[in-house]
Amino acid sequence: MEQQSEREFDLVVWGATGFTGRLVAEHLLRRSAEESFRWALGGRNRAKLEAVRDTIERETGRDAGTLPLVLGNSDDEASMAALAGRTRVVCTTVGPYAQYGSKLVAACVKAGTHYCDLTGEVQWIRRMIDRHHDDAVSSGARIVFTCGFDCIPSDLGTFFLQREAIARNGAPCSHVKYRVNDFAGGASGGTIASMLNMMEEAEHDPEVRRIVSAPYAINPKDQRSGPDAAERLGPSHDPDFGQWVAPFVMASINTKVVRRSNALLDHLYGRDFRYDEAVLMGSGPLGLAKAAGVSAGTAAGMGAMAIRPLRRLIGKRLPQPGEGPDAKTRESGHFDILLFGRHASDPARNLRGRVTGDRDPGYGSTSKMLGESALCLALDELASPGGCSTPAAAMGEALLTRLQKSAGLRFELE
Repeated sequence: MEQQSEREFDLVVWGATGFTGRLVAEHLLRRSAEESFRWALGGRNRAKLEAVRDTIERETGRDAGTLPLVLGNSDDEASMAALAGRTRVVCTTVGPYAQYGSKLVAACVKAGTHYCDLTGEVQWIRRMIDRHHDDAVSSGARIVFTCGFDCIPSDLGTFFLQREAIARNGAPCSHVKYRVNDFAGGASGGTIASMLNMMEEAEHDPEVRRIVSAPYAINPKDQRSGPDAAERLGPSHDPDFGQWVAPFVMASINTKVVRRSNALLDHLYGRDFRYDEAVLMGSGPLGLAKAAGVSAGTAAGMGAMAIRPLRRLIGKRLPQPGEGPDAKTRESGHFDILLFGRHASDPARNLRGRVTGDRDPGYGSTSKMLGESALCLALDELASPGGCSTPAAAMGEALLTRLQKSAGLRFELE
């Protein structure tokens, strides 16, 4: 394997002509004023890449005229092998990943090239783990999925809270709750396309349906059971927050990633660690009514999307890949997540935390999270081994530092 130090680039943004890819490139161009790294824009179409280069130069006021362009085809193994061989890290926004990502992952594993993406496709992550984890360990490639709003606030938020619990109490929290307190931003067309593709797969393959619903589906092969059950679909009252809660649409992927992190970190959070997510709806009868309404709406939406003709009809009316809000809308968005960590035996040692972001979750904040993940993999000294990993297990403290310094995230104890 060629040594990474000999690669032409530190990182390549693959899919830079897409909406999110362009935002990642814009963030990295701004960041290049603060850190030195060799990078390039990658995609299928040179003219579109040149247009992106012009756009990010105009948006940032920084020179991008000499930024290299890398051409390739996600469907071609030789093309993906050539891409992986030129760079230390591939940062990809090309989804749905189950359709367009498998050859790139295989190429990165073989070349010992680090990789990060935005996928929330549980069935595909499981497929990649089963196919490539052992080979990635051998090659040293860190293959890090879910480096956006799926699932960095969940994964790094839990990592942060458990770090504080161990430092203060000498032991991790036995149970962490993640509660969405406030959220402003539109749905990502790419995320919607990935969800639709996952439903298409599940319709034809019972194993995909099982994987999507299994709470430990992406844990290591011999650790796919534990104390947590599948996510609740109805309203419930949370006494630790004094509010009614409803299901959180992203919990089905976020929870699995947090549990995989715990396993990869040699059960840093404990072997009986529990984790769940929900949306805070308020207290009293009004809170119950809101929680019941959101729960019913979520169930109805999932039921409708499970029917192929309805799924395709609804899909045409939802944001499409490559579409997204304007800069004003992205900058006015935000998210506010509350965390509760229960001490195993002493309620006086329970911890409360908060994770906030200063842009809309699906685009503005996600693009900065992914960009900082790529820089972390490319530039920081990381002690983690190769393998199919998670943001917390692969990058931990280094990524926490970067996200707070340069991505507009805050991780705090209340």
